[in-house]
Amino acid sequence: MPAAVAPDIARLSRAVSALRAADAFAALLSPDEWRRLGEHLERREVDSGALLIRRGDIDRHTYFVEDGELQVFVVGGPPGSHRIAMLGAGAIVGEPALFGAGPRMAHVEAMAPAVVWGLSVERFDALAAADPLLALAVLRAAGAVMAVRMRAQLERGIPLS
Repeated sequence: MPAAVAPDIARLSRAVSALRAADAFAALLSPDEWRRLGEHLERREVDSGALLIRRGDIDRHTYFVEDGELQVFVVGGPPGSHRIAMLGAGAIVGEPALFGAGPRMAHVEAMAPAVVWGLSVERFDALAAADPLLALAVLRAAGAVMAVRMRAQLERGIPLS
């Protein structure tokens, strides 16, 4: 019988598993895999109105949303401010950071107090060294999320920049 998910990561595991969205993180991890992944994540509380991610920054963190609501948006150029997405519990955000070191493409703001779990590229590399199959599952699921979101943006006529 697999080990139970540690209580501190259990809410995140349930939120991710419960999310039913086209861009859901669908790694289908076991409780033991969540526990092992959780060893590489850092819990962070984000105040309402605070930016989790700032467009243009070079930041190599990916975040899993345990609780709260995040707005993904860009500002500048006509028509001014443009909302890309609203993300809630169970979503992943900042996933391109797992794949490259380019500047962030959008701002991500907490619309209410939020709890997120961050995975830095350094912690991901440590996960990959310690548990390559789990790291591969995370990378594939994050890549699938990124592909769904890129396709949706292109279909809406929004250039990827």
